[in-house]
Amino acid sequence: MLAEIITIGDEILIGQIVDTNSAWMAKQLNLIGVSVKQITSVSDDEAHILSSLAQAEERADLILITGGLGPTKDDITKKTLAKYFGMGFRSDAGALEMVTSIFKKYNRPLIDINIQQADVPDGCEVIVNKNGTAPCMWFEQNDKIFVSMPGVPFEMMYLMDDEILPRIKSRFTLPSIVHKTILTANIGESFLAKEIEEIEDILPDHIKLAYLPKLGQVRLRLSAKGTDDTTLNQEVEVYAKQIISKIQKFVVVDEDVPFEKAILNIMKDRGVTLSTAESCTGGYIAHLITQHPGCSSVYWGGAVAYAYALKESILGVQESTLNQFGAVSEETVKEMAEGAIKHFKTDYAIAVSGIAGPDGGTDDKPVGTVWIAISNKNKTVAKVFTFSNKRIQNIERSAASALTMLLNLLKEDGLKE
Repeated sequence: MLAEIITIGDEILIGQIVDTNSAWMAKQLNLIGVSVKQITSVSDDEAHILSSLAQAEERADLILITGGLGPTKDDITKKTLAKYFGMGFRSDAGALEMVTSIFKKYNRPLIDINIQQADVPDGCEVIVNKNGTAPCMWFEQNDKIFVSMPGVPFEMMYLMDDEILPRIKSRFTLPSIVHKTILTANIGESFLAKEIEEIEDILPDHIKLAYLPKLGQVRLRLSAKGTDDTTLNQEVEVYAKQIISKIQKFVVVDEDVPFEKAILNIMKDRGVTLSTAESCTGGYIAHLITQHPGCSSVYWGGAVAYAYALKESILGVQESTLNQFGAVSEETVKEMAEGAIKHFKTDYAIAVSGIAGPDGGTDDKPVGTVWIAISNKNKTVAKVFTFSNKRIQNIERSAASALTMLLNLLKEDGLKE
């Protein structure tokens, strides 16, 4: 079964918001065996929407639409769908009851524009949106299914999980799709491909290998499609073990988790703790870590210390070190990491100090110069990096490099245990 996702809204096309709906829907569809043929973003323009619907109907069996269902004049999806299917309008009792209850719950007056939210094309099936005022609408034409959902992410997610996906699974016989992910670090994509090319060459046609590079890491994803989950999982595991055996020293974990989460899991298993001392990354490393539930069993906290005074008072960096070598230096970043170990009383610490840009650089320390140090109670490792003049990229690269250095020290310590 092929699906197409259409997101509607000028705000997406001008970059005002990021389309996270499509990525989430595509992932959920893939898990149940539905392949996404195309993802399309269109403006709030009737002709554009009509054209996209017609093209999607030619390509896909299932067309999922989000956005443009609000009560204001710029939300034209509902009227455009009615025109596409040649339908009039009716007021849906279930949708009206939901709209009324929501406004009653929040003690707000129900005005005409809100009541009109319950007006739907008269030939569609309404799926009540229990989390908002815009109803979900299910259309069928020429053996094709069209589903229009609100663009608010949490409303769309509830509708997909509770209504749309169960209907699709119960109505159609779908293939089984299984995935196996191997997270690697300290090796580039091309070198990785060279290492495992013999295994890749013998993969059967129904098993594909994808390379998913990111800063400092590459994910290998084995994907198999067939009729039986158990058999597919067994096959994929065989090839995954062969790959892991070939590149063992570069493997972080053989599951699909973010890089920082994999490191947290390693540290949790060892019963060790972590703190951070950040300057140019401004707490970004702490953010990456603390977005994961359960991180507090490993991560005790840290400091964002830009000013010399804070580096001295919070982290114990010597005034003489800062005056002689500056904040962006091997000496300073080592003292930051060692100070975090001492003052925050953790087993490991990450410290970062650099010039994120776009200004602030000098001839000997240009924009993009970043020093990173990783410490445990017995050792401190420091390294300098020269990144670009793009601030956000420099922050992200610094975080990725710091986490890779931490992983390497953890691996080194693991060999000693």
